[in-house]
Amino acid sequence: MNNLKFWTAFASMDLDPSFIQRLYNYFGDIEIAFNSTINDLKQIEELSIKKAENFIEKRNKLKNLDEILDYVLKKNIQILTYDDDKYPYMLRQISNPPMCLFYQGDLFSCNLEKTVAFVGSRRASLNGKDGVNRVIGDLKNTDICIVSGLATGIDATSHRAALDNNLKTIGVIASGLNFTYPDGNKDLYDRIKNGGGAVISEYYPTIEPLQFRFPQRNRIVTGLSYGTVVGEAALKSGALISANLTLEQGRELMCIPGAINNTNTEGVYKLLKDGATMVTKGEDILNALNWTVNITENNSNIINNLNLNDNEKIIFDIIGIEPKGFDEIQALTNMETNELLMCLTGLELNGLIEQAEGDRYKRSRCQ
Repeated sequence: MNNLKFWTAFASMDLDPSFIQRLYNYFGDIEIAFNSTINDLKQIEELSIKKAENFIEKRNKLKNLDEILDYVLKKNIQILTYDDDKYPYMLRQISNPPMCLFYQGDLFSCNLEKTVAFVGSRRASLNGKDGVNRVIGDLKNTDICIVSGLATGIDATSHRAALDNNLKTIGVIASGLNFTYPDGNKDLYDRIKNGGGAVISEYYPTIEPLQFRFPQRNRIVTGLSYGTVVGEAALKSGALISANLTLEQGRELMCIPGAINNTNTEGVYKLLKDGATMVTKGEDILNALNWTVNITENNSNIINNLNLNDNEKIIFDIIGIEPKGFDEIQALTNMETNELLMCLTGLELNGLIEQAEGDRYKRSRCQ
């Protein structure tokens, strides 16, 4: 807890995270880094003297570090620091990771090993929103976590689709947690914080949502994620910034195609022509990221309510979003052909599974 006040004090000064990281890596201790002198800082190779002097000036204006920390904790805001073992692995790998993450909600209820970002236009078309809803709907009741930026348009659609489909979601904001931006997303903030996942920020709670912070926020959205799906994007847009960050970070870039007469899809088709993976269903994300998924407990309620027999339950557990062939299901269940056909027919009639290509079966979109 003692070190936490120094991390939080650094965050309150709104410094470049890369500057704080340089100090931490050099001194090996955040308290020593915080108390360093200008002469100490001059010993760090290629460190900007202007940034060092700015840090010293801001630090000298701070009066009580304990109060800076207490302000955060009294607001029921959790703090995760760069030196914490729980700091997200994927985020640690980017070139300029945030040194502090302030969050509300339950970050660790989210599966940080299966995170996928959804980004796109704030002025998304109905078609664009529908595409996002359909793709995320395909992932219903799985252990995948949807990451986005809590803006209007594709961001808000992605978060709501995640919540409506029993998926966890992480909203990364471009201000401190004192602010809800835009105001119209307050209900979405509340849903996420009250069980849907977590709202996180690298900024101290009192820091305002200024325009230049949004592109900075994007690196965290993509950095937390194994891949990024672009819903809609014009040729000059924040979503294309996120797409470039995704590639720079060595992550998988995916796009949902849209209407060719929509200016918000011009960026999408450029990315597709440049080699991004096309996504038209949830299965495409799983294939691109080489993921298999686990189904969350809500499906047990569905099964119990439908009074499925034991064999139907076994088959339903085996069949996931990724289609499985008849022969594969039979090999896993050791069931006779006629019995297996009857069970598959029953599951289809109950709307739990549907046929894919050929004799393959997958979970129904509505599950």
